[in-house]
Order: sequence, then C-alpha cells, then structure tokens
Amino acid sequence: MNEIKYGLFRLTELFTLLAAGFLVTVCMLKPAYESYGIEFMGNVWVNWFGVTYLLFVFYTLIAGLFIAKGSLLYNQRMSSIFFWLLFLGSNYVVFVPFLKGENPF
Repeated sequence: MNEIKYGLFRLTELFTLLAAGFLVTVCMLKPAYESYGIEFMGNVWVNWFGVTYLLFVFYTLIAGLFIAKGSLLYNQRMSSIFFWLLFLGSNYVVFVPFLKGENPF
C-alpha cells in the first residue's frame, strides 16, 4: 500500500509541475519574449518542457536541501550528471531566444 501512495505522490508531483510549467510559460515567458520582439510561435512545447524542468530542478533543490534532508531520492537526483545536463539544456532552451532574437524551436 505504501508503494501505491508513493507512486500517486510522484504522479501528483509530475502533473503539478507540468501545469505550473505551462502557466509560467504562458503567463510569464510569452510576455517576456514578446517584450523583446521574439515571436512566441513554433514548437512552444519545447519551451514549456524547458520551463517545467527548471521548476523541477528548483523544486528538487528546495526539497532536497531544506524539506527532506537526507532523502535518498533527492540526494541521488542531485548527484546525477544527467540531472544537471538536462538542467543546462533547459536553460539553453529558455534563454537562447533572448540572445538570438528569435525562438529557434
């Protein structure tokens, strides 16, 4: 039964982060892009998942360092090279349009 609760908690976590990423993308990133003259068109889902992963990283850092200190899940996640490579990739996806002046995705 504990495994079911654990799985439901992780699914809730996932869908909450996806919804929050969508809201941040539409309500914050879109106006920021448009204020710099960047059209918010094309494969916007790439930007959405980039923002969602950034939120995921911040959530993991806050939970792992302050809320659930010593949690094996968060410690393994924060020590993973793949976790940090995806973090760099999501930063590229979100912030490169400001440098290029267009959304390349």
